[in-house]
Amino acid sequence: MPKGSVTGQDGDVEFAFVSGNPALDLAGTVRSRRDEPTDLLAAPADLARWVAACDELPDRVSADATTFESALSLREAIYQLALDRVLDRPFDPGSLDIVNAAAAGPVPTIKLSDAGLQVSGDLVAVLSHLARSGIAVLADSHACLKECGRTGCTRIYLDRSRGARRTWCGMDECGNRVKAAAYRARRRASTTAEGAS
Repeated sequence: MPKGSVTGQDGDVEFAFVSGNPALDLAGTVRSRRDEPTDLLAAPADLARWVAACDELPDRVSADATTFESALSLREAIYQLALDRVLDRPFDPGSLDIVNAAAAGPVPTIKLSDAGLQVSGDLVAVLSHLARSGIAVLADSHACLKECGRTGCTRIYLDRSRGARRTWCGMDECGNRVKAAAYRARRRASTTAEGAS
């Protein structure tokens, strides 16, 4: 199984790390929030796999029921605050409380060696790191946060592209789908026009 995938009812499901910020990637673990939400973190083991797949976080953490619920609460608070930012409205006070409380916790330990950077810590430290990461991007008035342009995708991402022209959260999942749909629509229109001639 490739790094970053989980086994779901329909086979392997890939975690996407395309938001430009690990807190936003955590918020993106619920797909299609407004239409047919799909939660990629259905159980504590899913959360542990997501953390292991995220480059900035420890390779191994365990999640019990309490820390799992804390993670889901943090995820929803980060999503709410990011959406507030995208829609240019005041931050939700309850979500601010959740994110600020999580950020006050311990942080992961980092260590440099010849093998590279090693990150260690428990899930509480991971949640603190994610909260701080979310705060950093949400507090940055120059950060350009956008919601994906594909209908049905509710992922919020940090647009660092030149001129802030990025339209989709990621090409693999959304950009290619939009382009393929547009191509099929052009072909249908062309075929219909030829048939009418």
